[in-house]
Amino acid sequence: MNNNAIIPGFDEEKDDSLKIRLEKISEIENCVVLYLNGYIDTYNSSFFQKRVSKVVESGYTRLVFNCGALNYVSSTGIGSFTAFLKTVKPKGGDVVLLEIQPKVYEVFQLLGFSQFFNIKDSLADSIQFFKTSGTEVKSEVFPKIFACPICSKKLKATKAGRFRCSECKTILAIDNNGQVFLG
Repeated sequence: MNNNAIIPGFDEEKDDSLKIRLEKISEIENCVVLYLNGYIDTYNSSFFQKRVSKVVESGYTRLVFNCGALNYVSSTGIGSFTAFLKTVKPKGGDVVLLEIQPKVYEVFQLLGFSQFFNIKDSLADSIQFFKTSGTEVKSEVFPKIFACPICSKKLKATKAGRFRCSECKTILAIDNNGQVFLG
């Protein structure tokens, strides 16, 4: 199935530096996978934003970005992902990043954005996330007691975010699911 069959007029504009292929996920309402191939930087980020805005305007609010063939994202590109998240969240949607390359993930981490996104390893994990995200009770996760991964001090997190270990001063991040990362 081609992109125009999913969203009429999607392929009217093209950019050789970033190719986007769409795949509708029929088992999840308003869900689409965007396969990204190439890179996202200052020069093509407006193209990227226009294409994804067209997807959201067509009613898709559950976006899975398959980043397996995305070999570079600048801070401007990460800003685009953040804008999409802000657009779809109020509509009951969400953004999942899939098969993210280590060097691309590093940029998300360096800029402190990795904690805001749902990052999954497979399409099946992404589909499962959207199947359960409507029924999950987030309040069960917090407050969470956990051990610092560096010094093993017992810590308590009342909500998702970044903070410093009171013992060893390591910066940690905890996501909405209660997973702890160095951050």
